[in-house]
Amino acid sequence: MIPQETIQLILETARIEEVIGEFVPLKRRGVNLLGNCPFHNEKTPSFTVSPAKGIYKCFGCGAAGNSSKFLMEHEHFSYPEALKYLAKKYHIPVEEEEQSAEQKQSSTERESLYHVSEFAKDYFVQTLWEDNKGKAIALSYLRERGLSDSLIKKFELGYSPDEWTAFSDYAQTNSYPLQSLEKTGLTIVKENNKLFDRFKGRVMFPIHNLSGRVIGFGGRILKTEKSAAKYLNSPESDIYSKSKVLYGIYFAKQAILKTDNCFLVEGYTDVISLHQSGIENVVASSGTSLTSDQIRLIKRFTPNITILYDGDTAGIKASFRGIDMILEQGMNVKIVLFPEGEDPDSYARSHATHEVEEFLDSKADDFIRFKTKLLYEEAANDPIKRGGLIKEIVQSIAVIPDEIMRSVYVKECSLLLDIPEQALVNDLNKRLRKASKENKHSYQEPARYIETSAPPQVQIKQENKSPLEYQEENLIRLLLQYGNQSFEYRFKENEDAEESVIEVNVAGFIVEQLDDDGLGFFNPVYQEIYEAYKKGLDEEKLPTQHTFINHSNEKMVKIAADVLSTPYSLSENWIKKERIHVLTEEELLLQTVNNSVLSFKQRKLEQEISLLQNELKEAPDADKEKVIMLILKKQNIQKLISERLGRIVLK
Repeated sequence: MIPQETIQLILETARIEEVIGEFVPLKRRGVNLLGNCPFHNEKTPSFTVSPAKGIYKCFGCGAAGNSSKFLMEHEHFSYPEALKYLAKKYHIPVEEEEQSAEQKQSSTERESLYHVSEFAKDYFVQTLWEDNKGKAIALSYLRERGLSDSLIKKFELGYSPDEWTAFSDYAQTNSYPLQSLEKTGLTIVKENNKLFDRFKGRVMFPIHNLSGRVIGFGGRILKTEKSAAKYLNSPESDIYSKSKVLYGIYFAKQAILKTDNCFLVEGYTDVISLHQSGIENVVASSGTSLTSDQIRLIKRFTPNITILYDGDTAGIKASFRGIDMILEQGMNVKIVLFPEGEDPDSYARSHATHEVEEFLDSKADDFIRFKTKLLYEEAANDPIKRGGLIKEIVQSIAVIPDEIMRSVYVKECSLLLDIPEQALVNDLNKRLRKASKENKHSYQEPARYIETSAPPQVQIKQENKSPLEYQEENLIRLLLQYGNQSFEYRFKENEDAEESVIEVNVAGFIVEQLDDDGLGFFNPVYQEIYEAYKKGLDEEKLPTQHTFINHSNEKMVKIAADVLSTPYSLSENWIKKERIHVLTEEELLLQTVNNSVLSFKQRKLEQEISLLQNELKEAPDADKEKVIMLILKKQNIQKLISERLGRIVLK
């Protein structure tokens, strides 16, 4: 268990914009930050982060919470793991007990796979640096490739001993179950229960997810064996899906945000060698064909991808479909082609940092232009091939969602291919119509590529709530937002008495008004928050909004983030340019709180009257008059409240 005072220190220290900013690109919008929600696919940003309040809220899907809640939702952490992640990020020491063998056995299956992977990484790293064979074989190999010790440690490279069961035996000795070892793929179990280490005799490349947790491994063999694969990867597991992961993304995400560009390479050593040259905004697909999940992962941080290829023309052509998928996501793609016989790894090792940077900058070519030039060289003197080339180019242009960009590419390709622009337009429109009919894309048929549309608006999720639920939520919002603030309350004991003025805080006013009528909240979490304020008033120590934002109860955190968030903000131009002062809710606090309490009471009365009317239908004749009198009494109170609210009662 983490001590409560440590939990509070962690949550108070964590800056939500920094925590979420590692996973979601955020842009300043007034006092808040805005980005695309990572919990659902959206084109118009509706995900808001409030640094002042320490909360996030998506007005599209409804996700909301604090720093720890975000990590739990996004990274599937448990609450203690989210706290430990934040503690590590902000260098806060956490005292925790060593897990016993029984506790390790009782861990959830998914968490056990994370624990095993982390344990394996530590073992491989230790073997690389401390084992004699590890140092002589693997460490010397990495150094010979020009990698610095600091970079080897940064990427947590390691070595799996060239022995059949060295790792598996060591893991089981440390109470890690064989079932978890097998599920991560670290141990292979044969039918006769004979087991051996999958990565025996290989340099190990841990694969990290966005938050830095180890989810899998790549291993490079050091022996020359024709029957053995040069590289071997972890198999699919509950925590590792190759199509959804990019090697190096954990180390690259901040650099990608900073440069607004992502270099995409093929292998592990390509990534590490470019880091050695000071280029950190680079990730690898690890030898797989690019997938839509990987593309979306990059798009979280930048709309710009630069793909680095060696001189293999056949390999480039084979990747065209994957690049079309990038264009389909509305992203910008550039290509850098290395000289024949070179790849990013070899080029970075044989050139100075400034030479690598200059090469990548000068050789980057827009994909459509690159594809046109590459195919044109083969088809220049062959009419049939030229026809095929046109279809290839138009197909790539057709998947681009932005009409203006499509128009620009059509004009440019017309010049490059020496083909009338209208011929390309006709073929493009035919493809767009076909795609629209098949419901594969949401494109509208363009009228010469000109489209007008209203500015994008945040799509706010509409929730079906009863009027009473809205009133309950509003009162809780006022407690959280202004509970500690005070206002002057004027009243008379009777009609002949002089007006009295007292200063009362919002929490005290709401609690007194509700307690006098014996009212409470139907929502149990709202009631719990209300009770906390009642207790705070008795003890003269009111809770603050951060008491609930940083609460250990997830439901409490969610509600606090929900009610304290709004997609709207008052433009500064009202005062700066128009010189118009707009009264805020805070300036009208007495009126706001008083009306909210009265509206809440009225909704409660409506509910009670409705119940009494139903009771009247079933009541014996002898009791009907009593029920009717009670209904009339409550209706009279309802009228009085309506008069104070300035409303007209129609029934």
